[in-house]
Order: sequence, then C-alpha cells, then structure tokens
Amino acid sequence: CCRSSLQVTEEVREHLKTPIFNNWQWEEAEMLVLLQVMFTDLDFLSAFHIELEVLQNFLFEVYCHYNSIPFHNFRHCFCVTQMMYGLIWLTDLRSKLSRIDVLIMLTSALCHDLDHPGYNNVYQINARTDLALRYNDISPLENHHCAVAFGILSKPECNILKNLTSEQYKQIRGGMIKCILATDMARHNEILNKFKVMQPVFDFTNKDHKEVLMKIMVKVSDISNEARPMEVAEPWLDCLLQEFFNQSDTEKLKGLPVAPFMDRDKVSKPSSQTNFIRFVLLPLFSELTKLFPCLEVKFSHLEANLMLKETRKT
Repeated sequence: CCRSSLQVTEEVREHLKTPIFNNWQWEEAEMLVLLQVMFTDLDFLSAFHIELEVLQNFLFEVYCHYNSIPFHNFRHCFCVTQMMYGLIWLTDLRSKLSRIDVLIMLTSALCHDLDHPGYNNVYQINARTDLALRYNDISPLENHHCAVAFGILSKPECNILKNLTSEQYKQIRGGMIKCILATDMARHNEILNKFKVMQPVFDFTNKDHKEVLMKIMVKVSDISNEARPMEVAEPWLDCLLQEFFNQSDTEKLKGLPVAPFMDRDKVSKPSSQTNFIRFVLLPLFSELTKLFPCLEVKFSHLEANLMLKETRKT
C-alpha cells in the first residue's frame, strides 16, 4: 500500500496546498502517497532526475525512521511538510527562489524530526544521554535528525540526490543542515531577530537574506499547528501534552529538573498554549506576513484559536 500509485483527485491536490488541510482524515499509507504528490507537483522529479521508485524508497525509509511517540511522529512530519508545501504555493516561492532552495525547504521539513525519541534537548543534556555526549550538548536532537537524514540518503536505492552534480549535492546538504538546525527552539529569538532586521529591506537575490527566510519558513511550518482550524489543532495539543508529561514523569523519577510547562501537576490544557501563541507564534507569523501580505488571511485561525483559549481559561 505504501508504494501505491493511487490516483489523487484534483480536489485533494488543491486542498493539499492550503493551511486548512486536515491531516486526521488520512491513513499513514495515504500520507506517503500525498508526499509523493508534493515532490511530483513541484516538478522535482524532472528537475533533479529523480526516479519515481527511488523517491518512493526514500519516503518509505523516512516513514520508517519516525518513532511511535505521541507528538514527534510521522504524522507530525507529514503536517510540517504539508504546511511547507502550502506556503511554497501561497507565497509563490518558486518564482522567487531557485528550484534547489525549494527542494531544500521541503526535504528539510520532511526530515526535521527523524528518529525523535520523545524527550527534548534539555532532557538529553541533563540526563547526559548518548546524543548529548555525541554532539557536545549543542542541539543534540537537531544534529541527530540531520545525521539520520543523510544516512538514509547514503543508501543508493533511497538517494534522491544521486543524479546531481557534487556542487548541487553540497548546496542541498549545507542548506538542509542549516534549516534543520534552525528548528532548535533555543535559537528561536536569534533567527527571528535576524529576519526582523532584514525584513524591511528584504532582497531575494541576497544569499544571506534567502538563507534566513528558508530557516524561517521551516520554523513556521514546524510550529504551525495552532495556525490551523481548531478541530485540526486541538488533537495535536493533546499529543504534545502527552509527550511533555511522559518526559516530566521520567525526569521526576530520575531526579532531574522539570520544566513547569511539562509538569502534569502544574499544566492546565487551556492555558498551556496561550503564551506560546502570544509570544512565539504571533511575532513569528506577523513578521512573515509583512513580507508576504497574502498570508494574513490564511493565518487568521491563529488569532481565533488564541481568543478561544483565552475564554476557556476564564
């Protein structure tokens, strides 16, 4: 079923390009087919000489490297990639960036949480895990996700980059590493502040500007659940809290520090996301909508979800 050449209707193809797409209506095998549609409809197969079977092998291998954990699982990977895909179409990025840049962003979204163990970087560092030791406490998870991605690409049968020049491969590898490492929330303010400075004078021909925009696009896609309609966003919050509680329970057992926002004894569901929306999501999305005013309407759910959560708190 995962290798199905399932016919995807025109209606679904168009819906796939929108931020209101509902991931909960699809099985994992169907999501694999929809990912194939994204790569195909962006003309990556012809532009980069990717054989369909190699793409299918690559997508299936990516699927196999996401763990069955409450939040950072294959469905999350699909949602982030789908949001990135939607943003590429909505902002007409294909006319503003090179085809390679677009491939970097979509593939980074796809691979950004590969083999996530369900415990965040703070846990890795405090618990002195193998990952923290391997990466010297510097973005252990993001470095790992990247390494797993290129491990998959090193298999000839999964290597969607095998027909590119060594220069193109180098560019894609460098770009993906930067984009995936940018998803470490510890670097959120640093990246957002860089974008804020560039945004009023943004130049699509400037390499540094493009690089920061690509990071911002991957970051927005990664944390975009609350920008979706409430019926799509709400189940994701349950998944996230479950993963948080699993971590804090383990931390308590091991005598490690526990973050208040992860502690089941201190977190109330209605209030758990309001600060995140207000202080992380809204500033990020509002900067992006200054560059792409067309997104303002598309992200109207963010304000609506925040208002609804505020009323539930009271």
